[in-house]
Amino acid sequence: MDGIHDLGGVEGFGPVPVKSGDASFSQIEEWEKRMWALARNGLASSITIDWFRHGIERMVPADYLSFAYFNKWCADYFMLMIDEGTITMEEVKRGHVENPGPPANAITLNDALKLNSKANRSFEIEALTQPAFIVGETVRTHRNVPSGHTRLPRYARDAGGTVIAHHGCHLLPDEGARGRHVGDHLYTVSFTAAELWGLEANPRDTVALDLWECYLVRA
Repeated sequence: MDGIHDLGGVEGFGPVPVKSGDASFSQIEEWEKRMWALARNGLASSITIDWFRHGIERMVPADYLSFAYFNKWCADYFMLMIDEGTITMEEVKRGHVENPGPPANAITLNDALKLNSKANRSFEIEALTQPAFIVGETVRTHRNVPSGHTRLPRYARDAGGTVIAHHGCHLLPDEGARGRHVGDHLYTVSFTAAELWGLEANPRDTVALDLWECYLVRA
């Protein structure tokens, strides 16, 4: 969907004030560490990663722009758990559920960090069809996309590029957000900066995007 989250190429928001690199995990607030650990320990385990991302995309624009990173996670998990019936809005307002279940197995922050360091999940699946495009072929992205989740950024719509890599078949996020596990061929497509940003862009610059086959047509 098109929303406030898709800011690539959008002007008028001013410069990004980058003063240093990313803060280390030890420097973030304790509640942020707790939010991360809860998520890594299977909070709302029935929710797919793509449905989680789509939930954040659907945030009120003013909240999306003002909430801190893990504040977005927290708001999104509340919304998603209400949506699937795990909790109610009244319980959120109250601060606890009316009829709590048995306590979960205790896990420390260090346990969650160790589990995360060992995680190496792949979303590649067996391909049921042959790839439609080959490396070196010119393609064009679709101009319009459905209102659901998509990984085709707005700034790269209806743009021509060249396939520079094929990565096999991977789960399609658009379908994953609907709870369906559907595979599609995944490519890296290179676009000239001028194609994406206009003639004022540096002619030597290119942008490479990983895009699923259903986002593409032959140029």
